[in-house]
Amino acid sequence: MFSHLKQDIPSGLVVFLVALPLCLGVALACGAPLLSGVISGIIGGIVVGFLSHSRTSVSGPAAGLVTLVLAATSALGDYQTFLLSVFLAGFIQIGLGILRLGFIANYVPSNVIQGLLASIGIILILKQIPHSVGFDINPEEDFIFFQRDGENTFSELLNIHKYFSWGAVIISSISLLLMFVYDQLRWKVLRYIPSPILVILAGILLNQIFKNFLPEFYLSEKHLVTIPNVNRWESIFMFPNFSMIGHTEVWYFAFTIAAFATLETLLNLDAVERIDPHKRLSSPNRELFAQGVGNSLSGLVGGLPITSVIVRSSVNIYAGAESKLSTMVHGVFLAMSILFLSSSLNLIPLCSLAVVLVVTGFKLTNLSVYKSLYKKGLYQFLPFITTILAIIFTDLLTGVLIGLCISFIFILKNNYKNPFSVETENLNIGETIRIELPNQVSFLNKASIKDTLWSLPDHAKLIVDASNCNFIDHDILEVLEEFKSVVALEKNIQLNLVGVKDHYELNDQVQFVNILDKEAQQKLTPDEILEFLKRGNERFVKGKWSEKYFKHQVNATAFGQNPIAVVLSCIDSRTSPEIIFDAGLGDIISIRIAGNIVNQEILGSLELSCAKIGTKLIVVLGHSNCGAVSSAIYALKDGNIASITNKIDKAIETSDPITKQSNPGNEHIFNHVVKTNVLNSIDEILDSSEFLKQKVDAGEYKIVPAFYDTSSGEVQFFHTVQTSPKRD
Repeated sequence: MFSHLKQDIPSGLVVFLVALPLCLGVALACGAPLLSGVISGIIGGIVVGFLSHSRTSVSGPAAGLVTLVLAATSALGDYQTFLLSVFLAGFIQIGLGILRLGFIANYVPSNVIQGLLASIGIILILKQIPHSVGFDINPEEDFIFFQRDGENTFSELLNIHKYFSWGAVIISSISLLLMFVYDQLRWKVLRYIPSPILVILAGILLNQIFKNFLPEFYLSEKHLVTIPNVNRWESIFMFPNFSMIGHTEVWYFAFTIAAFATLETLLNLDAVERIDPHKRLSSPNRELFAQGVGNSLSGLVGGLPITSVIVRSSVNIYAGAESKLSTMVHGVFLAMSILFLSSSLNLIPLCSLAVVLVVTGFKLTNLSVYKSLYKKGLYQFLPFITTILAIIFTDLLTGVLIGLCISFIFILKNNYKNPFSVETENLNIGETIRIELPNQVSFLNKASIKDTLWSLPDHAKLIVDASNCNFIDHDILEVLEEFKSVVALEKNIQLNLVGVKDHYELNDQVQFVNILDKEAQQKLTPDEILEFLKRGNERFVKGKWSEKYFKHQVNATAFGQNPIAVVLSCIDSRTSPEIIFDAGLGDIISIRIAGNIVNQEILGSLELSCAKIGTKLIVVLGHSNCGAVSSAIYALKDGNIASITNKIDKAIETSDPITKQSNPGNEHIFNHVVKTNVLNSIDEILDSSEFLKQKVDAGEYKIVPAFYDTSSGEVQFFHTVQTSPKRD
């Protein structure tokens, strides 16, 4: 976490400068004490930032919950009772995280998430344009279309001329030009200063020049950041009214706050992962736990509800954050600003911050995203555009729910299309209609299957083939039963039902490959992986192979691989590692070369497998009856074969002297050479790859020798080669 200080500290400072007025603005919009927004921002930065698994997500008070906060405070009667609901909501979120319910984020379509990002970009631009020209009378983070002052997003733009300030326009124009030129040139003198910080410093300097030399352009206090003075420590905090804990309304709003905060957090978390240049994934369950702890603490000391906030998170990413230290730094700066920095920070023009947010908005609503989704077709583009419009004209949560509804309608429409093949065959018994059902048939396919069956002509000959089905929903079985027992009889349809079972269950092993995600791969130790391979070989030897469901594994591994081991083995057709270790698709990287020897290309492949793909265990696998070893023993050097046998000669020379007088009938001596050759290959790997040697010495990786008996199917893992005639 501390390895990227020069990126994380400046980016944390940028996020702080943007977040401070936004925290105050949310509190103002909620009708809550002004410092309550800053308190939740501090907790969201330091506490949630520390507990969260996300490297770039920034949490704090969210504008999307403004309406809910207003409604709850009004219904509960006072702010302290509302704090009790926030406190309880945090524990509900902790429970959701422990129950691992964060998986629901995986079911939000990508076009809706992209719509969320693009809409936030548009809203940032529309809402910050007034601030960039000096129109600063509204709460800074009022992202709701219909504002509390009776205006809306677009009417505010029409009112700009009433509050126009040439000083703000000059600062905004110079700031925008500075951000554009700076990002293009990256002046060496200023290479450690992010462009947003440079813009803010320039804004302060220009306004001070206006004050001293051009007072008509000077921006007064109402156009600057305003941090309230703190005279007494006890004035900062408020505490929940625990005497109201038995009231139903308190619990109602606790569950409501938890539900809305959870949904917004999970949506924002997914969105943040999409704009992260490193595409790093984070655990949604751990995020819910972190948010729950943050909300309970926020409610306990007087803060507003906390969620992951896409605006601050996107600013964090575009400012160059590399780890969650940036989020925590922003929280520390928020705390320091209230206690020590208010006089200095109150010099920052709001128009300077507006420029930073406008530039962030343009990055979020990039034109290429629109073009990409348009090319994918109406079913992808329409939910995307609907989500954008809905969020702009309502608020984030309402807009996302509308987008999800539109997306779900298209999902239903797609599933209404025949999920099966319908063919007409001309057999010797006449024309026959054949319907072949797919691997999975869910209730979503009910309408299309029913329409197809019920529209068949009288006296038809029909074959319904379910031989390839792993699962058929109960609703579909009912449709088939109704057709067989009623419709087919009445329409005199001759029916063959092939491969239909009375009962279907989804076997958990269909999801087997899904446990080998990046997070699970990295948690495994080399010894655990070795045990995994040993158990797999035991199943292979006993003939108790696990079900693979290769079709499902193909789908699950289509967008990435997370193998757990790399096996360097011979080209012998009997030694396929995936088979003899009973592994699934994507579990093992198999490198095969005659005699399991090592060369530069093999070393490069091993380093790539470990350093880039994430494997931690290397198995060098020899086998009995090895043709390459046999060729080396009998000094076969024809053509390019010598490049293989020359490598194996060392094993022959360093083995027991009797090995040199080997004969085809001496199996132990032959296998002795095979095992020695395996150990020689490992020595060559460690001697020739400094990277792998360092990792092995540190205990991060492990390289193990193994021997496969082609007669029994057993894999033996060994450390030394016995010189006695006993079997290893």
